[in-house]
Amino acid sequence: MRSLFYLLTMLLVAATHVFVSAQQIGLQLYSLRNQIPKDVPGSLSLINSWGIKEIEGGDTYGMTITEFNALAKKNKLKMVSIGADFNELAKDPAAVAAKAKQFGAKYVMCAWIPHNGNDFTLADTERAIEVFNKAGKVLAEAGISFCYHPHGYEFRPHDDGTLFDLMAKKMDPKYANFEMDVFWVKHPGQDPVALLKKYPNRFPLMHLKDRRPGTEGNQFGTAPDDTNVVLGTGDVGIGAIMKIARQYGVKYFFIEDESAHAVEQIPQSLKYLKTLK
Repeated sequence: MRSLFYLLTMLLVAATHVFVSAQQIGLQLYSLRNQIPKDVPGSLSLINSWGIKEIEGGDTYGMTITEFNALAKKNKLKMVSIGADFNELAKDPAAVAAKAKQFGAKYVMCAWIPHNGNDFTLADTERAIEVFNKAGKVLAEAGISFCYHPHGYEFRPHDDGTLFDLMAKKMDPKYANFEMDVFWVKHPGQDPVALLKKYPNRFPLMHLKDRRPGTEGNQFGTAPDDTNVVLGTGDVGIGAIMKIARQYGVKYFFIEDESAHAVEQIPQSLKYLKTLK
């Protein structure tokens, strides 16, 4: 039985007439990681009520893929991208491709490169490049595109650039590209707009996430969840990013709100995005 909380939230959304085109904005299901396991049907219905039609995920929350797909279809939600663990990609990329196909996903993304504590090294980077190129080729042969999602530690200095620059140079764009999380580009001291322009068509996927002004950045890939704020109220520069993102190759956008207030903040973020021209 759907909770009173979800019913009240859905009524609030309807009252504010929040709707964004399915071709514009999707949702990374991690945003509702605290809600979905407790109520999968209610959560997917809530997402649908926000006007969102495209999702990124990969978990079935105890359901079979068939059952989850049926529930997603009922709520007019299409799985565009699924996440995969680095070790899965290294050991059995064909199984990852098969899973993506079961979900009907076009993309597979990986969001973390294993490394020792905060010590992300050149050797870690080179290992990732090797894994991503090999796995990306297997995925591409199955009709699936691969993207790596940087978290900030990749922007440490290397030669006359950064470790990320090395990745962009050595990852074959036919097989391995990137998903830009604009928070995790800003947080380590980079400029999302400049990075899109430097590497056009290398970021087909994007996570939209804003950062509370005054937050101290780092190159560790860590930040308190409550530094995630409503889009347009932070210091990431969402408006400027959205203005040029499609021009430089972004095809799919997913809101990812890691705060404890994601259910309240996501409709506000959607409302802000509607104001952008």
